[in-house]
Amino acid sequence: MAIVLQDNQYGKAETRVVRIYRDTERHEIRDLNVSTALRGDFAAAHLAGDQASVLPTDSQKNTCFAYAKERGVGAIEEYALALSHHFVDDIASVSRARVDVDEYRWERVAVAGAEHAHTFVRAGHEVRTAAVTTSTERPVKASWVISGIKDLVVLKSTGSQFTGFLTDRYTTLAQATDRILATSLTARWRYAGTDVAWDEAFGQVRQILLERFAVVHSRALQQTLWEMGSAVLAARDDIAEIRLSAPNKHHFLVDLSPFGLENPGEVFHADDRPYGLIQCAAVREGAADAGPAWELPAAFA
Repeated sequence: MAIVLQDNQYGKAETRVVRIYRDTERHEIRDLNVSTALRGDFAAAHLAGDQASVLPTDSQKNTCFAYAKERGVGAIEEYALALSHHFVDDIASVSRARVDVDEYRWERVAVAGAEHAHTFVRAGHEVRTAAVTTSTERPVKASWVISGIKDLVVLKSTGSQFTGFLTDRYTTLAQATDRILATSLTARWRYAGTDVAWDEAFGQVRQILLERFAVVHSRALQQTLWEMGSAVLAARDDIAEIRLSAPNKHHFLVDLSPFGLENPGEVFHADDRPYGLIQCAAVREGAADAGPAWELPAAFA
């Protein structure tokens, strides 16, 4: 029975790129985590240890740094597109390149009520993300862009319930007609093309997600995610699909009766695990083929 080499890829994971703009006395900072993954004609490297077609991962890392200087860092989608096109256009053995970028936000420190010109404080936990895949494996070179946000922690103190669920002999969960709903949201959306005002689009999508989480009376986190995702597609024709993942950050009412105290939904215990993990996708009917856009390097094995 023959043994054959199938899918393979390699790249440089989590290159930390910090770009400081010093054009004026008021400095600007961009803080990125960049990962690259290449596919192409690398069979000889696996089968014979022949590296002639292999661009070292160290070179990929250096390219991320050099592009931050030569081209600057605009919207992270633009930066990732430029890198992915470089790898498939300029490296003969590469037929597909994926570039993932996380961006960490910094805010200026205020001194005597004024923003300081070159001192910053990290702004919360949420992370803006982008994933760009460019391929020459089809008759026409194509790029797919996925934007997103992760670690967006949100909570509503009422306006949520969970009742009428299926029960069996192992069920102990009580019906909840008024509960805290909290999650650390991950949302990723795929654009139908690459001619997009990236920063404007990201800001609008983020705001829609937050507004729908706030105003929808939630009968289940599943319903809330659907309402959030479908609202994004309704607002932006250039988005083909959106995927959402939300761990349920449970808050349990504390029994204060042993201390002679009532607790009408005021004191809770926040429990980090185990947690429910709710996920869904909303897709525009007739949307263009996603190609390899969702093929994550981390999910290869």
